[in-house]
Amino acid sequence: MNTMELIRSRRSVRSFDGRAIPEREKEDLLRFVSSAETPYELPIEWRLLDARAQGLSCPVITGTDIYLAGKMLPAPHAEEAFGFAFERAALYALSKGIGTTCIAGTMDRPAFERAMELSGGEVMPCITPLGYPAAKMSLRESMMRKGVRADSRLEFAELFFDGGFSAPLTEKKAGELADALEMVRLAPSAVNKQPWRAVVCGSTVHFYEKRSKGFITAQGWDVQKIDMGIALCHFVCGLEERGRPYSFAFDEPGLEHGADTAYIASVRMG
Repeated sequence: MNTMELIRSRRSVRSFDGRAIPEREKEDLLRFVSSAETPYELPIEWRLLDARAQGLSCPVITGTDIYLAGKMLPAPHAEEAFGFAFERAALYALSKGIGTTCIAGTMDRPAFERAMELSGGEVMPCITPLGYPAAKMSLRESMMRKGVRADSRLEFAELFFDGGFSAPLTEKKAGELADALEMVRLAPSAVNKQPWRAVVCGSTVHFYEKRSKGFITAQGWDVQKIDMGIALCHFVCGLEERGRPYSFAFDEPGLEHGADTAYIASVRMG
């Protein structure tokens, strides 16, 4: 499958079938994510963890003991960088038949952080289990997905705008950008809040975070900015699939927006 097909088929997986991932596959995934570039060029250290061997627990996960986790130092745009690299890894894993899900809270965080050997102010934003999806979801997973309406997304014109936030963007008006923006619309997010908003201004797309309450951690990290990194990853995956050159910019464009909305980044075509 191409990347856009992977995005369309991707779902968060919490129930696995117990089959072991071959060592070569795990090592290949670790090499891939460790070399993944982000728009921010911030270093992230990734590790594979074994829950059984290292005494880790994550009550929402069944059928696997293997996790991928990353750590990094706090810095401007660190959350977006982490989310961008994390989603590259998740899509690469899916291309190998391996399921993932982003977990930031429902785990024994102190145990995972000890296993990651955090030091010098490092943080571990989130983790993902790795495994082959079970043929049937657990009852807990089914209820969790139902609770956040995991298979639903906001409409295109609710997320994307033409020249400013006062003019909703239609798929027809989006033209050649419609596919890449649809990849953003399909992105996963914490409790399916879908915080991304994008304004198309000519050949530049400005991305914004529409913030919800309750997503700032005790360490000051904004979980929804991780979601924004995932959304940016999906957008450029759509551009890359169509062979469209792009570059990132981080200059506030000065568009009027609500108090709950914050500028994140811009992507320029060409």
